[in-house]
Amino acid sequence: MTKTITKIGNSQGLMFDAALMDLARLKVGDEISVTIHEGGSIVLTPLRPVIGPEPAAATAKRLIQMNAELFRRLS
Repeated sequence: MTKTITKIGNSQGLMFDAALMDLARLKVGDEISVTIHEGGSIVLTPLRPVIGPEPAAATAKRLIQMNAELFRRLS
């Protein structure tokens, strides 16, 4: 895919169309890590939030409850 750097206000930037945003699973407001490699390669990496201990525990509890019978049969 080829993109052209364009002037955006007093800065320059790349416009990401909807298809690119969908493919990268990005949305407006997402944080991106920018890495510059030797030779000038630029890598953009989405920063995905890490689930905290409370939501993880709640999700585990819900999954255990939903699959209690299966876990009993497997033990």
